[in-house]
Amino acid sequence: MRLTRCHVDTGLTVGTSIALPDTAANHVARVLRMREGDGCVLFNGDGHDYDARITAISKRGVLADIVGVRAIDNESPLHVTLLQGIARGEKMDLILQKATELGVAAVVPVMAERTEVKLDAERTEKRVAHWRSVIASACEQSGRARLPTLSAPAALVDAASAVDTGAMRLTLDPVGEVSLATVQVTRGAVVVAIGPEGGWSPRDRDILSAAGFTGLRLGPRILRTETAGLAAIAALQSRFGDL
Repeated sequence: MRLTRCHVDTGLTVGTSIALPDTAANHVARVLRMREGDGCVLFNGDGHDYDARITAISKRGVLADIVGVRAIDNESPLHVTLLQGIARGEKMDLILQKATELGVAAVVPVMAERTEVKLDAERTEKRVAHWRSVIASACEQSGRARLPTLSAPAALVDAASAVDTGAMRLTLDPVGEVSLATVQVTRGAVVVAIGPEGGWSPRDRDILSAAGFTGLRLGPRILRTETAGLAAIAALQSRFGDL
């Protein structure tokens, strides 16, 4: 029987007791209706799963004793950075959720010329916090013990020039220069740039080209933003990663 996994954003040590954060406590007590003595797994992104046992459930919260620790080694050998044009609402959540399940190592949300989502400082802070919770939930479900890094939203011109200089840089293009059969990833790292709902503008494509991005053909059809990155990650993982 698979134990419930909960992400907690704090240090964890065997032999100590922890009060679960409100979200995890609510899930354990009200959604799953767990009881004192039940076991669960906690993780904080340090690459380990911590075996825990519920010791108290009350209106004030949920307490758990940490009774064991195990190193988890299920990260992909291919370091994938997803440079994703910000999509609206549930589409962005879906992209982050599934990219995490597929083993992406980092996500950089970008604002392109045709990005429809407009974020001020307050909305950006709230949106990033929400996106982090989506990623954490996907790690809980998929068994990952390391959370993909999530950068603050950035302009395309800044993000494209700042990503890993040693990585193969790709953007999906039905008439791109390389295909999945011919692309070469020699250093175990790749950056995949995906446009927003409106796609890359000609100016965006010039920015990507100047930053060393190559067009990758996955087929003759144009994919939606919520499909394109996931298809590319799955295809690249299949050839160079662990799928």
